[in-house]
Amino acid sequence: MTGDRYRSFAALKASEREGIDYRIVVVDRRAPVTVIAPHGGRIEPPTSRLALAIAGETCNAYCFEGLQPDREHHDLHITSDNFDEPIACELVARSDVVVAVHGRLDRDDPEAVWLGGLDVDLCNRVADALRRAGFGTLTEGHMFPGSGPRNICNCGLRRMGVQLELPRGLRDVLAREESDFERFVTAVRSGIGLI
Repeated sequence: MTGDRYRSFAALKASEREGIDYRIVVVDRRAPVTVIAPHGGRIEPPTSRLALAIAGETCNAYCFEGLQPDREHHDLHITSDNFDEPIACELVARSDVVVAVHGRLDRDDPEAVWLGGLDVDLCNRVADALRRAGFGTLTEGHMFPGSGPRNICNCGLRRMGVQLELPRGLRDVLAREESDFERFVTAVRSGIGLI
């Protein structure tokens, strides 16, 4: 994304303060499934909370979180094809399944989750589970296909993963309505095969 201030984690780390501007949250259970929020915290809320809930008590989780409330969205945003934070890369590299949770602008579609990534079968299973739970989905024809081989979701052992792009309108609902949040998390976990 051309609006990003930093093209790598090293560039970000040179200018930003860990524990003040950003933090890294890691839950490493040595599990085959890892759920990540590379733009978590205040960058794309509430993707961290969603990633941790989807990971539950059995999967690995990783969140890169912006901590400052008044910063612009893209100040700490490193696009997924350039996301090279070492802890995330190491965790993802030894995972069979990688699911990345992102936020996007509503644009002209404030409700549907746009799914991408190179694991087309898993993408379709998650999309089906979300639709059965009452959420709109789109798996092709959108601007975030997540198909780059360097996209962090595609850097696991099988070199393919799933990317979920949630519009701001849906994210606001999930942040506010606990029953919708739980229904969303349960649907994604079901699509991954965790329940």
